[in-house]
Amino acid sequence: MKRALIAGIAVVVVARALGLPVALAQSGYDRPGGDYAHAAVVNGDPGVCALRCERDRNCRAWSFSYPTASGGAAMCRLKRQVSPAVPSSCCVSGVRGAGVIEPHSGKLEYSIDRVGGDYRSFDTEPDAKGAPCAEACQAASRCRAWTYRRPGYGTPAARCYLKSEIKPPRRRPCCISGVVR
Repeated sequence: MKRALIAGIAVVVVARALGLPVALAQSGYDRPGGDYAHAAVVNGDPGVCALRCERDRNCRAWSFSYPTASGGAAMCRLKRQVSPAVPSSCCVSGVRGAGVIEPHSGKLEYSIDRVGGDYRSFDTEPDAKGAPCAEACQAASRCRAWTYRRPGYGTPAARCYLKSEIKPPRRRPCCISGVVR
């Protein structure tokens, strides 16, 4: 998987150097229609779906859906056509040749888990940006960082971890994290 990420970054660097348009996967978007194959993604990583498309000469685009709160597995759908991307918090989608590069959105760290330093954890409502968790951390004077675990990764419920210390980031598709203080 690290090789796929490095290859994706290399494609972006070369394309930009040559002045070519860059195709990136879009977190928070689905590409409905055109499916010809689908399979579960056991580890829940959207990069696996991008790599499956890359290795299949019939694939033109792909959509990855996160595991569901009801226990449904993460799914990868390969597509024969490039359909327009539609906003959807369930998914990450891209076209062939597009590696998964997580969005950088201010203080949100997509696909980052900050393991350890927890002083409180609780189930929360599912949220595409982990907002309930970020808000709980902002409101607590002891909180320095937080991690929101999406539903379907280990437990059926979304879970928030408030941290009294800032731990190093680890890449994991299950989570969204942030540093507050």
